[in-house]
Amino acid sequence: MRILIVEDEPTLGRQLKTTLEQTGYAVDLSTDGEDGHFMGSTEDYDAVILDLGLPEIDGLTVLSMWRKEGRKFPVLVLTARDSWSDKVAGLDGGADDYLAKPFQTEELIARLRALIRRASGNSSSELIAGDVRLDTRSGRVTLAGEPVKLTAQEYKLLSYLLHHKGKVVSRTELIEHIYDQDFDRDSNTIEVFVTRIRKKLGADVITTIRGLGYSLDEPARG
Repeated sequence: MRILIVEDEPTLGRQLKTTLEQTGYAVDLSTDGEDGHFMGSTEDYDAVILDLGLPEIDGLTVLSMWRKEGRKFPVLVLTARDSWSDKVAGLDGGADDYLAKPFQTEELIARLRALIRRASGNSSSELIAGDVRLDTRSGRVTLAGEPVKLTAQEYKLLSYLLHHKGKVVSRTELIEHIYDQDFDRDSNTIEVFVTRIRKKLGADVITTIRGLGYSLDEPARG
């Protein structure tokens, strides 16, 4: 999952980026409203963490611009102003959730997970396809109840496909959502990760749709 953070406090921005990357997200960081708006308008994100008190363009204006442009990714608003009017303005402006500073990082991560799940139509923190289970809270993957070790990139790819179970996902979409902006993106690595996941979870767990991409769905019942 790929996240955009728009936060002008350098220390907080770096801390959030590091923490989310350690949790398994690909993260881009912007420090002002103008740059943040551009990144959100031109790149595909699974969720955005948006501070309201930004230089150049304030957070509410950035949010309004995204929504008018048809950008539908979930947005978690951060505000230092813990007043009901700011919360109402953010939610009415198109935000999906909010947190007042200071906040606990664990709560932010939990809210972010929930936003991403809801955006992809999943209500549970556990994503399931046949005997494969992925717990988004613990990062644990099991096959028929037995734990399976995946690398960070294998986990990101499996998580994205499980969040979009039953849909065909192109290589380009996978690249855009499991790598951050600065990563040297190579579509050939996607095929390598798919091959590794099949070896660990079963040859039929991910289906290749020739010319279109990959799909992960419930196994056919015999």
